[in-house]
Amino acid sequence: MFARFKDVALLLGRIGVGVVFLAHGLQKWENGIDGTAKFFEQTGIPLPTLAAIFAIAVEIVGAILFIVGFLTPLVGLGFVVVSVGALLSVHLDNGLTGQGGYELVLVLAVAGLALGFNPGKLSLDHALFGRKREAKQLQDA
Repeated sequence: MFARFKDVALLLGRIGVGVVFLAHGLQKWENGIDGTAKFFEQTGIPLPTLAAIFAIAVEIVGAILFIVGFLTPLVGLGFVVVSVGALLSVHLDNGLTGQGGYELVLVLAVAGLALGFNPGKLSLDHALFGRKREAKQLQDA
């Protein structure tokens, strides 16, 4: 019974983290690649157009993949890259807490990483890859 609760909790965590990244990605999409790149350039991010495309893709496509639980380790790493970029370029000077602080960025990065490498059984990753792995482990035991 505990395992079911664990898998539901992991699903809810993926949905929560995914929705936040999706919202930020949609904001960047609304600003457009050029607008996002201009902001990135002002904050000192190198290759701002490429970084804007990467951030928008990770935050929109990655968030959708994360919510359904597909390729979660890859998406989790993408979340970390985007979050570290935001932390270093925008939030670091504001400190951990307070207006513009990096506490949310930090939590999103580590939650994305943790959930990315443990998406639970209620994920496409488990349905497509995990069952085969479990069967092989039982066979080898």
